[in-house]
Amino acid sequence: MAEELTQEKENTLVEFAPLQEKFGEAIIEVSQGLDCPLIVVKRESIVEVCHVLKSQFGFEQLIDLCGVDMSEYPDYPEDKPQFEVVYHLLSIKNNARIRVKTRANMREMVDSVTEVWSSANWFEREAFDMYGIIFNHHPDLRRILTDYGFEGFPLRKDFPLVGHAEIFFDEAQWRCVYKPNKLENRVLIPKTWPGVDRG
Repeated sequence: MAEELTQEKENTLVEFAPLQEKFGEAIIEVSQGLDCPLIVVKRESIVEVCHVLKSQFGFEQLIDLCGVDMSEYPDYPEDKPQFEVVYHLLSIKNNARIRVKTRANMREMVDSVTEVWSSANWFEREAFDMYGIIFNHHPDLRRILTDYGFEGFPLRKDFPLVGHAEIFFDEAQWRCVYKPNKLENRVLIPKTWPGVDRG
């Protein structure tokens, strides 16, 4: 069984050898993940690699795109970029999935893949809204989940759990108003099972 799994992993890496030959150092890593192959691509080449994955490898669908803040990930090197953009691709024809990653620091732009898959539009807006990842050449890069006046990026590791401000409806002004958040983090009392503290 172990030999079969090893052979399957080797076959997966061989399948993407032409991609490595074509892009050279732009492909940082090709490996077999727990559930599907993983390709890590340099930020500057992400669109070109995605075009090839769609046209030559048959990954016709982008089923998900998300951001990840790696800043507090265990054993993550400090010299690597803070954010990862993760693309999950699907080939219906070949019954295959693949995960593609690229990395970026704060204020570094990642080229939009909306020209490859139009479904990337809202996914990239969500990653921008939640993490502040900027997608270059995006047709409409606006917030999609938070309010227009919202400040900060909620899924970054440095964003406070209670937020920076709270919103309420002001009857006098007949509009939503922000005010600084005065909530304090509570220290919760440890839970006990019934009967444990009753002697």
